Amino acid sequence: MARLQGRRIIITGGASGIGRATAALFAKHGAAVAVLDRTASPDGVASFEVDVSDAASVRQAVAAAVKALGRLDGVVNAAGIFSAAGLADTSAELFSRTLAINLTGTFLVIQATAPYLLDSGGGSIVNIASGVGITPTGPGSTAYVASKGGVIAMTKALAMELAPTVRVNVVCPGAVDTPMTQSFLRTPSGGVDPAIANRYALRRAADPDELAAAILFLTSGEASFVTGITLPVDGGRTFH
Repeated sequence: MARLQGRRIIITGGASGIGRATAALFAKHGAAVAVLDRTASPDGVASFEVDVSDAASVRQAVAAAVKALGRLDGVVNAAGIFSAAGLADTSAELFSRTLAINLTGTFLVIQATAPYLLDSGGGSIVNIASGVGITPTGPGSTAYVASKGGVIAMTKALAMELAPTVRVNVVCPGAVDTPMTQSFLRTPSGGVDPAIANRYALRRAADPDELAAAILFLTSGEASFVTGITLPVDGGRTFH
């Protein structure tokens, strides 16, 4: 069954990782997808170059994407960067840049897309935060944790502000096997680092397709009475 038949959806960060898997899954379920990213999608999906930390760039890319789609029914905010640096090693510049992309970027995309969603008479926004925004794994990742915790809080505020027309939810992944996580997720032999896997009840990292499935649910009509939730898709880390 095509669960998104006829829907028009923007996905930021859709050229790789979770965003790319989501774009592919949405297309399989009948959605017309526009990817907003710094690079074009390698899968031939309609792509629009954007710097999510720049308001003018976001407004221009969103306007072009909506024009190409014809209208807008949904948004997935998957663009993001990661830093493992702790307090002493996090410069003011690194902290600001991480928040600018992960938190301010999410805000700017929602600010630019919300009028189109409201004009369409309804829609869905799914933000991508992180399990560490709920419960940090330990020391380090100071800027990243702050940015993702901010996305969770902002999601709740916007779910109230945009209701009842637009639903806003946030997915919090655990370790996901993507290009962004390769530097710390895998050992030199190529396997998942046991020290990381053992933090999870399911003892492994996720495939991006597993996150895409959760995002599909929240975007689809099956979640028509779901808004403002924080959904951990993390193999049991935040309770384990």
